[in-house]
Amino acid sequence: MIKEVIVVEGRDDVTAVKRAVEAEVIAVGGFGINEKVINKIREAQNRKGVIVLTDPDFAGEKIRRIISKRVKGIKHAYISRKDGTKDGDIGVENAKPEIIIEALNKAKCELGEKRSEFNMQDMFFLKLTGYGDSKDRRDKVGNILGIGYGNAVQFLSRLNNYGVSREELAEAVRSLAMF
Repeated sequence: MIKEVIVVEGRDDVTAVKRAVEAEVIAVGGFGINEKVINKIREAQNRKGVIVLTDPDFAGEKIRRIISKRVKGIKHAYISRKDGTKDGDIGVENAKPEIIIEALNKAKCELGEKRSEFNMQDMFFLKLTGYGDSKDRRDKVGNILGIGYGNAVQFLSRLNNYGVSREELAEAVRSLAMF
């Protein structure tokens, strides 16, 4: 059982999460996140903690950013686009229960202080930017680390903001040889 409250986008996501885990779930109803919903999420954060699990698309990222700016200390869980796509539709509702469980178990909290452990030189050195297969490598490494996919700048920000260590990143990149 997950102790935190899981925040998702819509009703179908609630159904998918409840198929995977026993947990309290809040649906924000898309971009229409009003003050009432934010207050509900704040209350959940104060009471039990919150994990945000949004769709792996532009809208999901926008909703995640809105919540992050207004409610501090939340955790973030990510599913890959591949794991969330079914018949051309992208969303948490398409992910298998084991994928949702894995994402929730890897949920990460943003660090309060700004960190600059990694820089673009590291990204280039690890072939996470600047190469033909960099996008695919970021997708796989992000999935392994539980920080999701992002373009090079977003990915670098997540590495730093979620407190990923050099050892964790190196291990994730090494494991790409197994794919």
